[in-house]
Amino acid sequence: MKKLLIGNQAVAMGLYHGGLGLASSYPGTPSTEITEFLAMNDDIHTEWAPNEKVAMEVAFGASLAGMRSTCAMKHVGLNVAADPLFTLSYTGVNGGMVICVADDPAMHSSQNEQDSRHYAIAAKVPMLEPADSAEAYAFAKSAFALSEKYDTPVLLRMCTRIAHSQSIVELGEREAVEVKPYEKNPGKYIMMPGNAKKRHPVVEERTAALAEMANDCIYNTVEMAADNKIGIITSGTSYLYVKEVMGEKASILKIGMPNPLPGKLIRDFAAKVEKLYVIEELDPVIESYVRSLGIEVVGKELFSPIGEFSQQTIAAAFGLPSPASIAADSAVPGRPPMMCAGCPHRGLFYTLAKNKITVLGDIGCYTLGAVPPLNALDSTLCMGASVSGLHGFNKARGEEAEGKTVAVIGDSTFMHSGMTGLVNVAYNATNSTVIILDNSITGMTGHQQNPTTGYNIKGDPAAKVDLEALCRALGIARVRVVDPYDLKACETAVKEELAAKEPSVIISRRPCVLLKTVKAKPALVIDPEKCKSCKRCMSLGCPAISMHGGKARIDATLCVGCGVCKQLCAFDAIGE
Repeated sequence: MKKLLIGNQAVAMGLYHGGLGLASSYPGTPSTEITEFLAMNDDIHTEWAPNEKVAMEVAFGASLAGMRSTCAMKHVGLNVAADPLFTLSYTGVNGGMVICVADDPAMHSSQNEQDSRHYAIAAKVPMLEPADSAEAYAFAKSAFALSEKYDTPVLLRMCTRIAHSQSIVELGEREAVEVKPYEKNPGKYIMMPGNAKKRHPVVEERTAALAEMANDCIYNTVEMAADNKIGIITSGTSYLYVKEVMGEKASILKIGMPNPLPGKLIRDFAAKVEKLYVIEELDPVIESYVRSLGIEVVGKELFSPIGEFSQQTIAAAFGLPSPASIAADSAVPGRPPMMCAGCPHRGLFYTLAKNKITVLGDIGCYTLGAVPPLNALDSTLCMGASVSGLHGFNKARGEEAEGKTVAVIGDSTFMHSGMTGLVNVAYNATNSTVIILDNSITGMTGHQQNPTTGYNIKGDPAAKVDLEALCRALGIARVRVVDPYDLKACETAVKEELAAKEPSVIISRRPCVLLKTVKAKPALVIDPEKCKSCKRCMSLGCPAISMHGGKARIDATLCVGCGVCKQLCAFDAIGE
């Protein structure tokens, strides 16, 4: 059966048809849909974990028990899960285990560009990299057998373009895979130093065996052109660009298994061409390996290590015209990202900006509080860093910072990695105020449930974390809840907690306005006769408000009637 699938759905189908029994993940664009598609299958266990480290450890536990398992995350999520990854390389697996990681070249929704191939090399585990949805399905399905044959977790590397673009996939059937027996094996699975020392040689032997296998496998393929003038080694989405631009003008070695790389295959291919190029997005991983073999190659001196490639990139590098199928660039007006009309975070950020508070931010849709006109954030580093960073900032600047600095963090991010930072605030005693922006969902990645919502990945009722009780249990005595639509209450809470001489938490609670359960109120309107063109309502940065003919106007198709702008108007020009 043939279907048109996005890459992430193809991965999910491949994993499922490969005998998957358990999936545990934390949402992160561009990987999120893998787990969402898996959750549609009721005959396997699928879950959202609090963070990527937990997800990988859950997948390991299932593998240890003999079940084929997976976890999925974005590239920065692999940083969080790096601790279990490196030791998993030593323990190996029982049931096959596939770790899906999605890189984000050009940083469409990420705080850095990161090449996950380095993790595969450093952890000494095999990595597969599909170039389209068909390969995503085939590679994911076969990865379990590869994992079990070589006793190793397998990394499956996606990228934004492959994850979210569509192509035709020939689907097979789900394999009936029995759960393997579990046998106690301390020397293999208990990684204390005496056992780990014995496992390291096993890892090196496995890597050598995989490298030999890579020379003749389904993942790495050669396409020879009629002449031998140009040879290109490439992988992933770059392969598609190369094919479209070069056609039959170049011979291609497509690397579908970037770790370990096939030394013999590369040498043989290089010997058949006059000039060799390596075209790969981000870091020169393949290029460096080719150079280590003593082979002359053109790589990053021609192709940038920054951002995504395109057909135009490849064509320009070879002095060729762009393919006729590629439309010329047109002047598209810029559309900067912004918080939605009625976003519950807007009122709180307005309050912080108004009072000139230094704000250490975190990862989530509330990071958009950094953009004009609010300009409310001072830093954003990684998941959970706002809380820990606030503690360090206040320790460094003392009374100068206390009473003028806060951290903001979302409910899902707080559960991910903010809790330990709050423990540190309480334990090591700084006069720090942490604001948890509780919008009752994991917002930025597309409305996934989390431990604070009361529902699991399938929407069934689940244990719900009480944030107020949790914060008190972590050592914070001062915990209060405010409605961010109430500007006066927000300002009172912020000023009182910053003035307190002990750690405190403010929970800014109102559900995301885009949730299906949230019903919009009638749109507000502005009386042009009363409007004095002061533009104070514009200071909120609400996309529903604009100026026309010198007067403010509210777009009824966007306004959800939150009433925050009404509280700012000194002339009573805004009403229902």
